[in-house]
Amino acid sequence: MDKQLRTGRTTGTCAAAAAMAGIRFLIAGERPDAVDAPLPPGGFLTVPIERIAPEGNEVRTTVIKDGGDDPDATHGHEIQAVVRLDPDGPTPPAVTLEGGKGVGRATLPGLPVNVGEAAINPDPRRQIEKAVRLAASGLESGRILVTIEVPEGEAIAKKTMNPRLGIVGGISILGTHGIVKPYSHASWMATIDEGLSVARAQGLDLAVMTTGRRSERLYQETRPGTPETALIQAADFFEFSMRSAADHGFGRVAWSVFFGKLVKQAQGLPYTHAGTYPVDFGLLAQRSLETGCDPVHEPIIRTANTARQVLDLLKNDPARPALVARLAALAKKAAEAFSDDRVAVEYLVFDFDGERLF
Repeated sequence: MDKQLRTGRTTGTCAAAAAMAGIRFLIAGERPDAVDAPLPPGGFLTVPIERIAPEGNEVRTTVIKDGGDDPDATHGHEIQAVVRLDPDGPTPPAVTLEGGKGVGRATLPGLPVNVGEAAINPDPRRQIEKAVRLAASGLESGRILVTIEVPEGEAIAKKTMNPRLGIVGGISILGTHGIVKPYSHASWMATIDEGLSVARAQGLDLAVMTTGRRSERLYQETRPGTPETALIQAADFFEFSMRSAADHGFGRVAWSVFFGKLVKQAQGLPYTHAGTYPVDFGLLAQRSLETGCDPVHEPIIRTANTARQVLDLLKNDPARPALVARLAALAKKAAEAFSDDRVAVEYLVFDFDGERLF
């Protein structure tokens, strides 16, 4: 029997737990060995507290990042929350969240945070605030000031995509689900295979490939009658998923993707992970011209930072739908070629806010 892979916790969950412990120390003098941190989708995760260190009128609390059996660059490093209570504030208490040492700042557009802001993504930002409010439930008024720090963050960031994305000075605080679920490439591909096998055993002819939970949910909302067993989280395994679908005898595949993933699939990339195969912005700029987008955008697209930036840039360009349609047609052609033309492919494409583009 295969060894059960151990899950881990995201940087967002580590930061939330550290902030909770800090609040509990400041309000009640507690030094918890662990706290139950709230997770973005709901539920809680028990997180050990490494250290609580008072510093004048504030406290610095440390949690060790644990990536489980699929560790990333932050695994084993300290995630800290520096917490201070200001009694002068509104009722109920206000929460101010900032990034300090080792937490990067956005310097380019196209990211989930605005230029100049600390790179604490929206889901972990909400998670940390919820954690703080839970820990401070007995506090009637005031202001809670939380600064997230990662002592080795600047060095860690050099091992990530952050510098290329224009996030400087440290890492991003991430985590849509709060828990890191480990998958090696081999085990993820085995999971795709298994899902396709189950779907065929149910007599299904359509497999719905999604790149993650959010694109899966959006597909279900768009086509609510879709059987659960038809939904396959294919992640970045573009070529493998198409070959596997064909080998399992599927006649049709639907891909549910966001614009950024569509751009990469339209390039015909067999594997679309950001760290392995980046977006070809020169090619994207060329396609924008071919589909009638305003030429004034072309040099900006060539030097763009993210696909999101390009989509936002073209928001009011009347040719944007034609560009999306062209990319979808190219992605469809690549997908069908990966299946040796044994499978017919269609696309549902969403923008980064979940609105349907195609």
